[in-house]
Amino acid sequence: MTTAFAPYDLGSIHLANRIVMAPMTRSRAYGPGQSPTDLTATYYAQRASAGLIVTEGTQPSVVGQGYPDTPGIHSAEQVAAWRKVTDAVHAEGGVIFLQLMHTGRVGHPSLMGLTPVGPSAVAAKGQVYTHEGPQDFVTPHELAETEIAETIADFTTAARNAIEAGFDGVELHGANGYLIHQFLAPNSNQRTDAWGGSPERRIRFAVETAKAVAEVIGAEKVGFRISPGNPYNDIDESDRADVEATYTALVDALAPLGLAYLHQMETPEIRDLVVRLRKTWPGTFILNPFTGMEPTGLDALTLIEDGTADLIAYGALFLANPDLPTRLAAGGPFNTPDRATSFGGDHRGYTDYPTLG
Repeated sequence: MTTAFAPYDLGSIHLANRIVMAPMTRSRAYGPGQSPTDLTATYYAQRASAGLIVTEGTQPSVVGQGYPDTPGIHSAEQVAAWRKVTDAVHAEGGVIFLQLMHTGRVGHPSLMGLTPVGPSAVAAKGQVYTHEGPQDFVTPHELAETEIAETIADFTTAARNAIEAGFDGVELHGANGYLIHQFLAPNSNQRTDAWGGSPERRIRFAVETAKAVAEVIGAEKVGFRISPGNPYNDIDESDRADVEATYTALVDALAPLGLAYLHQMETPEIRDLVVRLRKTWPGTFILNPFTGMEPTGLDALTLIEDGTADLIAYGALFLANPDLPTRLAAGGPFNTPDRATSFGGDHRGYTDYPTLG
């Protein structure tokens, strides 16, 4: 029986175990031009015992920023700052991928001085947090055909920058209501051209972006994250037949590319879809399982043992437990995440969680 603590070969990259640190926004990019800081390097290095670290969502362009103090990977100073992070993680024997997250219509002009963009000029319901406090989402600028090509190019440039910064690979964030997900969902993508309408056309942006990034850095260095049915950021994927058709088509189109992995964030009542997508996906399958309001815990390890996933991603529990693989192997105890320090702030709730040692 395979366990979570057995090593795993992610293509040519050797992982010490099958436990993944999931991407988690921390909003502490206080360096010049939204760059990570030395404290960021400490934070990730502390968690280098993960088989794989996937960083917080990182914007591939200025307009791709949706929240205060999130890091970018589109400038020379950002690349240099991230190099300190990857060097620190590699010095501890870790493996680290950068998550590329273009937030699309999720954002606000007060954050970056630009109008957010999206597949259609449809505002998300709700509010986004800014330096001035919560503000209503605005109607995004609908991307023209040429602007779609430019946005894909932003992803490829960012991917090259990530490799220059020393990352072992990148993860394309196609989940949680951000730009790639906005193209997939029918309520945020109301286009009638070749980029919208049927599931086959709505997956086009996701597939073209994955192809383009794979071509410039190598498919074996590219992961892809999805969250079918996730309503976060006003995504409506409540039509189960459409969700099944869309994500089946997406996975079928991504499968021949030879990507490093498919990373699924599970949402309620779709374990059957998880199982089907896992069966059709030819490569490594990472699952961030749905556990309600509680952080993913010890029970999730059985999903590797029964073959539901190759790797299991932990979010909040990794935030609070830098030595999480050791704690999981020991059956605990676990530090409790302090939600008040999740976003922004200093070292408190960031690099000061104790280890078992």
